[in-house]
Amino acid sequence: MTSTGDRIADWLEGLDLAAHPGTAGLPTFTRDAQGSAVWTDPATGEPMTTEQLEALDAMLHSTGEDPAHAVPISLLTVARHARLREELLDTAWFDYAALAEVRGTSVDAARFMIHKTGSLHRLLVIGDHRDVMVPAFQLTSAGEPREDLAPVLQPLLAAGMDPWKAWIWLTQPAALLGGLVPEQAAADPETADLTATAAVRLAERVASSG
Repeated sequence: MTSTGDRIADWLEGLDLAAHPGTAGLPTFTRDAQGSAVWTDPATGEPMTTEQLEALDAMLHSTGEDPAHAVPISLLTVARHARLREELLDTAWFDYAALAEVRGTSVDAARFMIHKTGSLHRLLVIGDHRDVMVPAFQLTSAGEPREDLAPVLQPLLAAGMDPWKAWIWLTQPAALLGGLVPEQAAADPETADLTATAAVRLAERVASSG
């Protein structure tokens, strides 16, 4: 007879969501030598009891019109962000050396520019001072920050939006813009103001949820 823990694990693996519970703040599992799922309580680090697993099972199936097939929205969101992050890594971005080459400056000069502009909320920078990624969409061909993106970037970054989530929102069709891609809409005079307004509204949500 399949245990509750194995049944939950099999279900999540079948949905390709098994890698994401921890990121969503949920218990995680590994497989032992026999292939059985071993679930860990994130609060204690101890194996979960049968009662805890039954409660987890009920919670995971508590959304949607059909509880038997419901999928927790938090897991879907985490999985979508993970997939988009992988896709973004395949798009154009700069590190210190690559941007220095584009700008025709030294690596130190590029580093200074990146962190100075980032501190003013004019440049989306992912990483720390040792290792950074600067998404290319926000720069001109000469490596200068796009002026049209300033009204969009500033509210988002000032609100403390997670850099990866900001990158995703800026480069994917946005509901607040009726499906337009924000970084593209910002470059169009007809939709620039609308894009800036959408960024401010999103920033307000980010600030209130923090």
